[in-house]
Amino acid sequence: MSDISKNSLRICLLKLNCHFTWDLQKEDIDLHDAEEKIDAQLEYLTLKSNISLFNLMAYVKHLRGQNEEALENLKSALECIEEGDEDQVEKKSLVTWGNYAWIYYHMDRLPEVQTYLDKVEASCKRLSSPFSYKIELPEIECEKGWSFLKFGGRYYERAKACFEKALESDPDHPEFSTGFAIVMYRMDEFYKEGGGNKSLSLNPLKKALELNPKGTFIKVLLALKLQDIEEGSKGEKYIKEALEQVAFEPYVFRYAAKFYRRNNNLERAMELLQQALRQLPTSAFLHHQMGLCYRSQIVQIKKANGNISRGNCKAEVDKLIQRTIFHFEKAVKQKSLFVYAFLDLAKIYKEAGQVKKAEDIFQKVLRIEHVTEEEKQQAHLRYGQFLEFHKRDRDLAMYHYLEGIKINPKFCTLLVDALKNLALKQLNHNTFHAKSLGALGFIHKLNGKNKQAIEYYESALKQDPNNSEYISALVELRLSI
Repeated sequence: MSDISKNSLRICLLKLNCHFTWDLQKEDIDLHDAEEKIDAQLEYLTLKSNISLFNLMAYVKHLRGQNEEALENLKSALECIEEGDEDQVEKKSLVTWGNYAWIYYHMDRLPEVQTYLDKVEASCKRLSSPFSYKIELPEIECEKGWSFLKFGGRYYERAKACFEKALESDPDHPEFSTGFAIVMYRMDEFYKEGGGNKSLSLNPLKKALELNPKGTFIKVLLALKLQDIEEGSKGEKYIKEALEQVAFEPYVFRYAAKFYRRNNNLERAMELLQQALRQLPTSAFLHHQMGLCYRSQIVQIKKANGNISRGNCKAEVDKLIQRTIFHFEKAVKQKSLFVYAFLDLAKIYKEAGQVKKAEDIFQKVLRIEHVTEEEKQQAHLRYGQFLEFHKRDRDLAMYHYLEGIKINPKFCTLLVDALKNLALKQLNHNTFHAKSLGALGFIHKLNGKNKQAIEYYESALKQDPNNSEYISALVELRLSI
């Protein structure tokens, strides 16, 4: 087939509604980790249909350069579709057919590309779509939402929009409602790390459970959300119900373990995590949670014993530190974009006296590009704290607090508090400290207190007359009054 024909095929392919046109970038996930997660979900998770998982696995296989294996996954997706309702086969096949067309295109098997384009076109015509190769269906929005969810935090807003769009056509659809509740829960977790106390997912989780009362995964997420708002006793009821319903499901066990860890029942949490790890020994999430449990044990021993600089307590703490390091290292090895596990690893290295390793980890995290704004802010916050309290480099700590806030001033309560406290501390030692005066000017400007901001910036500029940032801020503030 000529190049012109191939180019014309590509024009048609770009009109399809499938994984290859959803702007899912491979740099945003760890492909090896994603593949293992999808495999595990196909085996253990009953939350969503295997059709979506097989389609997503096909796309991941393609991104890894494994197109033959991708075709096998698409074949499995079609087999799942054919096992379902006969009147839904055509609608549910559209995404899979689109993926087939794209993979054959990348394999230069152009007749097969045309075959699947023809299938999509014929279906769109039968389903009265105004487009030749695309149709708006809530089922497709749902599948797109699951895919965005799998690609991580940078895609959560898009996943939310997809599930909302699907729910517009069927507000009481259990799967659409479940997807929406899960993405809202994930977004809550990001906002919480920024210092907020968000519970936007509470009602969506309740609605999803109402539509699917046997949904064990939703039960454990709802339990954690209730724990967040200090209704842990209500939450534990859902945890117990979920655990009674499943003989073994690692995705239920892992969140139940998180609930018990946060409830200081470390023995129960670790028991559940160990059971889950026997089935999913490479899970980054499970290793991270196990590391957090060991870290909590260290905190308990220190609280109970005070000075642990020698004797049995020190030996026990040293042993727990090594176990914590082991699990955090497993987590980051499995998932190269696991920012929070990297930051926890840096913290435990510092506690173990391995300051150079801690510093290296912080520097590595700050260089990671394909993560969310919230994760970048956490990296600046934790590194700033390390610099302030351990290395006593307060000026550099202040720089990182400021850089973190600038990423997104909307969700940065902890960063603002850290910057303000450090600036006031510095001014107690030196009332003419320019960086601290400028920092307080920045904070007042952020809070809309322009007159106070001007006063601080003017004071800062007296100490550092050529500072372009202070000059620019003053010009902007004076024009606003």
